[in-house]
Amino acid sequence: MTIQKCAQQFIQLLLKKVFMSRTQSFLWFILAMITISCNGQKEQVDSKKDQPAKTETPSDYLFAPSTKPDSTNIPNDNFAPLFYEGQLAHWIRTIHEDPKGNLWFGTNHYGVIRYDGEGLTYFTKEKGFGDSRVSAAVVEDNGTIYFGTSQGLSQYHPEDDSFSYLTTNDGLVHNEIWCMTKTKDGTIWIGTSEGVSQFDGNTFSTFTIPKSNISNPKALMSYNRITSIMEDREGILWFGTDGYGICKYDGKTFTHFTKANGLCDNTISGLFEDSAGRIWIGTMFGGISLYDGQNFKNLTDEGLINGTEASSFFEDTDGSVWFAMEHVGVYNYYGNTFTLYNTDSGLGSSGIISILRDSKKRFWFGGWKGLFRLNGKQFDTITKSGPWN
Repeated sequence: MTIQKCAQQFIQLLLKKVFMSRTQSFLWFILAMITISCNGQKEQVDSKKDQPAKTETPSDYLFAPSTKPDSTNIPNDNFAPLFYEGQLAHWIRTIHEDPKGNLWFGTNHYGVIRYDGEGLTYFTKEKGFGDSRVSAAVVEDNGTIYFGTSQGLSQYHPEDDSFSYLTTNDGLVHNEIWCMTKTKDGTIWIGTSEGVSQFDGNTFSTFTIPKSNISNPKALMSYNRITSIMEDREGILWFGTDGYGICKYDGKTFTHFTKANGLCDNTISGLFEDSAGRIWIGTMFGGISLYDGQNFKNLTDEGLINGTEASSFFEDTDGSVWFAMEHVGVYNYYGNTFTLYNTDSGLGSSGIISILRDSKKRFWFGGWKGLFRLNGKQFDTITKSGPWN
């Protein structure tokens, strides 16, 4: 995409948001994101800067852990520096461990990275991945690994180490995927910018969700966007929306939760059920609501945590719940205590958006500036040279 086209799109979006009476801070957010996106996409046109040189062998994308990073392989611009020495990618958006113990890291510009215990393999468009941005959680089905991207559903086939790609041409309701989950019956539910698709491994079907009755919804990206999908222990589906709160579906009836019901914000960023049956609800502008089945407890409003933009919920083996707060750090909730980990703890980023403890008990955190690992109560920054073990 050229700078001119990006500018035109920004002007159109700006005018639209102005007439919708959005706040000034939101407009600055859009300006910043589009500036970075435009410059990043401009640099992607130059394969010498943004991608490894094309060869006829996959070794072009294989990096031994000791390989020194090359700053020309990471998009950079004048608005916000994106390169940090040694990082895997300037955004690690998702982390997944497959049955073989391989770790998969979804990125913002390089597709997906696989660490197999010996080296890093970057799977990009040239390797058949289909898109550069992994934007949704990863799910597996009968050995196939599914990656939600900004341009469709990418499938990894381990039997021949290959990828295939599914889009609206195959029945997907919209190509821009924001969330995915696999329910107990084996159905893969996919949230996109224009609604929900169900996928049985072969066929897509569209699932329509009614909107809540909100007089003045303020969608961040799209009024039809589904931001998160969760199946609770009773098999009830929870859908997080962009500006319309939560829609709960029990197989027959839809129930809505919004700020009018006690929810802290109507733009949902994450849904998670812990082992005690509590529902953790992350939002973009109100922090976190904790729902016990009857009432909402709003953690930010009550001063229990700081920050308003929440993401990446994870429950550890000891029952503690971890979650990230943008510009604040990562919280651990254990018992009735919230413990904050931030730059003072050695965490090299205030923009964590993915958390996973793997089968080897290594505790990974991904986000802005790349990948980090918790070592006791301190964090290590993980570069291409490690530490990996």
